Amino acid sequence: MSSIRRKEALDYHSRGRQGKVEVIPSKPYSSQRDLSLAYSPGVAEPCLEIKKNPDDVYKYTAKGNLVGVISNGTAVLGLGNIGPAASKPVMEGKGVLFKVFADLDCFDIEVDASDVETFVQTVKAIAPTFGGINLEDIKAPEAFEIERRLKEELDIPVMHDDQHGTAIISGAALINALELAGKKLDEVSLVVSGAGASAMACLDLYMQLGVRLENIVVFDSKGHLHAGREALDSRKQVFAHSKKAFGDLAEALKGADVFLGLSRGGLVTGEMIKAMAEKPIVFALANPDPEVPYAEAKAARPDIIMATGRSDHPNQVNNVLGFPFIFRGAMDVRSTAINDEMKMAAVHAIAALAKENVPDEVNEAYDQRGLSFGEDFIIPKPMDPRLITTVAPAVAKAAMDSGVAREPIRDWEDYKRVLASRLGQDNTLVRNLSGRARKNPKRIVFAEADHYKVLKAIETARDEGIVEPVLLGSREVIASLIEEHRIELPEVEIIDPTDPMEEDRVSAFAGHLLMKRQRKGLTRQEALGLMRRRTYFGSMLVETGEADAVISGLTRNYRESLLPALQTLGLADGVRKVAGMYIVQTKTGPMFFADTTVNRDPSARELVDITLLTAEAVRSMRIVPRIAMLSYSNFGSAEGRDAEKAREAVSILHAEHPDLIVDGEMQANVALNSELSAELFPFSNLRGRKVNTLIFPNLAAGNIAYKLMQEMGGFEVVGPVLLGMRKPFHILQMGSSVREIVNMVRIAAVDAQNNA
Repeated sequence: MSSIRRKEALDYHSRGRQGKVEVIPSKPYSSQRDLSLAYSPGVAEPCLEIKKNPDDVYKYTAKGNLVGVISNGTAVLGLGNIGPAASKPVMEGKGVLFKVFADLDCFDIEVDASDVETFVQTVKAIAPTFGGINLEDIKAPEAFEIERRLKEELDIPVMHDDQHGTAIISGAALINALELAGKKLDEVSLVVSGAGASAMACLDLYMQLGVRLENIVVFDSKGHLHAGREALDSRKQVFAHSKKAFGDLAEALKGADVFLGLSRGGLVTGEMIKAMAEKPIVFALANPDPEVPYAEAKAARPDIIMATGRSDHPNQVNNVLGFPFIFRGAMDVRSTAINDEMKMAAVHAIAALAKENVPDEVNEAYDQRGLSFGEDFIIPKPMDPRLITTVAPAVAKAAMDSGVAREPIRDWEDYKRVLASRLGQDNTLVRNLSGRARKNPKRIVFAEADHYKVLKAIETARDEGIVEPVLLGSREVIASLIEEHRIELPEVEIIDPTDPMEEDRVSAFAGHLLMKRQRKGLTRQEALGLMRRRTYFGSMLVETGEADAVISGLTRNYRESLLPALQTLGLADGVRKVAGMYIVQTKTGPMFFADTTVNRDPSARELVDITLLTAEAVRSMRIVPRIAMLSYSNFGSAEGRDAEKAREAVSILHAEHPDLIVDGEMQANVALNSELSAELFPFSNLRGRKVNTLIFPNLAAGNIAYKLMQEMGGFEVVGPVLLGMRKPFHILQMGSSVREIVNMVRIAAVDAQNNA
């Protein structure tokens, strides 16, 4: 897990549009008629329909997909009672998770009310807005009463995720851990550190699963809950059943099968873990520091099965495995509640998913190989795309079976298809590239290291573990920038090609270049001069095997950056011309655009070459290319050079590469609208397939298209990816952001791995 710096976190939340969320209209609004339909007078019609039939609010408004994330800020993360305003960044973040993982829209509501009655009445008053309410970061014992009241008094799903989210995920982990340990729920002894809202919810659920009350020992901040303790609230009294009082956790843990920690770090030692029963199960879930350090616990008991709340250890108990999909399933059947049956369905669905074969994309996202059910994999990973199609249907079915669903699902396969289409896939490719880059970090040369953005990107990429950077430029300038901007790059390698100490290497590199270019008019003196230029020098580092890839272009135009690469590295075998590709990150997955940077007016044969280079690049990202050759015409509907050469290129591709999924020429709207394409051109081999790769007839079309998508569509664009080079060389857009540079580092690293 990369380190997160204070300034980086503050910049993330404050730069550009402040905060992390915005409201975007889902209907047209460009004309006066659109606005009249959206508001007065047209809006009166759905209002009257809802007045006649209140359930029509789900038909005519966003209520059915809208969750209220509501808090009073009395128990925020590990920050405590920081108040409603200070809790808002967390609530916005929760809304982002709902959207990214389950396509649920959110309003975060921060309520200035610490007493139960005011909070409950406030939420009840605004509840008609929402299809579900996620209570968040409310301290115990008020949290119990607030949730109980709202569940009784509202007819929409209500869940306090701090309680039930942890209970559900850890419950799934407990089922699988006990199976691996060969132990039974109704026989194990359980010691708990913590008696807050989350711990109590976990114990309630564990007992529903089969853990026996008499086998549970609970400690709060004042010690063991036992029959002799006074002033215990009603929830704690349930677990104060023992007449014997344990002096401390160490005593209670002797011979125990399971430890659950929801308290604070440093309460448990390896020696205490040693005293537990054979194959102990330890869920040390305090954040950021577990009750017992992971390494210490593993060293003490090699037979341990352990989970924490941290992503840098196996078996992370992360609530995001549950709450987005629980609300998704509950709201999709318009459930009146989230009841015990629905929570239990989520538990068993999550537990079962951990036993299924893990997709490659999950292995790659977590820099793993061969993830499979076992002691280090008792629950799924949060980025597993199958969660939405596994947990949400299980919850929806439980709602139907338990009688709280108002809109039952009829076609489960269709429902799963809809769920899969909802899943935010816009950043899946980048996550996968990052995972692959971390497996084998490459030496990447940065030709413009004397620039703040480049240095900041290197810091981020190094934190992510995806690069071994080589910085080119003046050591004094780079060191000054690092100090000025407080960038953390200890022991980073810096090379200055103009430094006299590099003269031997410059001379050797000039000799290499002269061998390549001596019959193209280059003299030795000119070669020496070129080798003192950073882009040439960096390219030669790669050519001679001293580095794996070059990144350049932040302050230079594209062709100025490309020439050194062509003269030094050259083209890959069989390639006649290089091409440029951009990756446009859309909600439904990446789209690949080519050629966008190099070839002004390619011939039909050159379009074929560009298509083949692009297809190879898309496949290298573990994606099957489905390619549309674009033009202003559809399958011969118009004449003209651009249409005719696209038509000819498709003919060549069909004849010479029959396995390639490609067709055209076609207009962009036909290529992107699969229903329209199937209706108008049922003969196309793209029929029924979602196009993900667009080949443009000339540079103007491709360049204009991706820039329009970037600026007007608001899509994140990754690239340009230079295709056809013998060794990896990638050119940034002039003025690229730090984020764009980091994305290019990921691409360059994976490109270097493929080139090895």
